[in-house]
Amino acid sequence: MKSCLIVDDSRVVRMVARKILEQLSFATSEAADGQQAVEACKQKMPDAILLDWNMPVMNGIDFLRALRAMEGGDKPVVVFCTTENEMSRIQEALMAGANEYIMKPFDGEIIQSKFEQVGLI
Repeated sequence: MKSCLIVDDSRVVRMVARKILEQLSFATSEAADGQQAVEACKQKMPDAILLDWNMPVMNGIDFLRALRAMEGGDKPVVVFCTTENEMSRIQEALMAGANEYIMKPFDGEIIQSKFEQVGLI
């Protein structure tokens, strides 16, 4: 079973994403900010990461840069899931190592489609 780390400061968003991902047969874990996500990745690197941009402590883009610098951090497929919709932000995320980009609000179809596009499903 593939694993996905859900990184978002909103408990509701994490809960919705968890339900969707578990229906897609992913084992899920959660982090409320980028720093928690770094610690989670040090313990066990997931196959995929669903990542919010705007979070306290460490935001998504800083987490992504830290992840990609970690040993094994080049492996997870990272899908940004955020309200940030400016082209410059999307380009910044892709340049930092994101594989895909989803706009909030999202649903199961959107997540399934993006995960299929990046070969996770």
